[in-house]
Amino acid sequence: MRDPDLKAGVAGSTERGAAGAAGARGGGAGGRAGTAKVMVAGLIAGFLSGLFGVGGGILMVPALVIVLGMGQRLAHGTSLAAIVPIALAALIGYALDDKVDWPASVFLVVGAAGMGAIIGTHLLHVVPQRALTLTFACLLLASATRLVLDTTDASGRGDLTIGTALALVLVGVVTGVTSGLLGVGGGIVMIPAMVVFLGIPAAVAKGSSLAVIIPTAVVGTSRNVVKVNADLRVAALVGLSGVVSSFGASQISVGLDEQLSNRLFAALLLVVAAKMLWDSRRRGEPAAAPQAIT
Repeated sequence: MRDPDLKAGVAGSTERGAAGAAGARGGGAGGRAGTAKVMVAGLIAGFLSGLFGVGGGILMVPALVIVLGMGQRLAHGTSLAAIVPIALAALIGYALDDKVDWPASVFLVVGAAGMGAIIGTHLLHVVPQRALTLTFACLLLASATRLVLDTTDASGRGDLTIGTALALVLVGVVTGVTSGLLGVGGGIVMIPAMVVFLGIPAAVAKGSSLAVIIPTAVVGTSRNVVKVNADLRVAALVGLSGVVSSFGASQISVGLDEQLSNRLFAALLLVVAAKMLWDSRRRGEPAAAPQAIT
């Protein structure tokens, strides 16, 4: 007597699963609306990447979570894959105007991928996350202030000496560690360091940052694909949506006044710092009051 009920329940579950899959593929009106929103997010993320020399994940991850209902981990992996075409288009824009310091990028990659990422992964479960987040947010605020108050025109890093090379490797290490520990993009660390401490012009620092972000994103995406932690179809949709805006914004960035460029990037740092502090505050609050044992 219970077989018909059981079959009906299975059929209902199958229909609901098919409907959910169709929505995820953009089969219905809601799916098409979600796809359109994600494409808009890709356009904006591409513009941010081209203008600031960053990956754009600060916008893409929340969009994937909110609009498509992705889990946080899958959204991060998908966003990292989408960064590759977006950052590549922006890099081409900077390279066409000779705004990429290729030797500096190589040393940054050595520090970030060779040592920083390994150290950051190791410390991920050792360092108190909340204290680290607060410290890093304060560092971003200090960097933003320094960029705003700096009125000198960056003249470049000069000849590539052993000291400069070691400084670039150190910046790369710090970038890799903080990216691994906090899940932040490397650009918000590399660019202020290159501008403030090495005297590299803002446009060149942004182009060099993109040159570092691309191989990092490729390696990370390859690992995520193996672990089935990236939706490459969605990543391609988001990434290709942002290619044109990324290239266009890079052309705007290379023509910006140095001081205006620094102030705009300082505003980005303030937004990232505020978001980190807000997320840290939410994580610090208990999800529910402790239950008394009765």
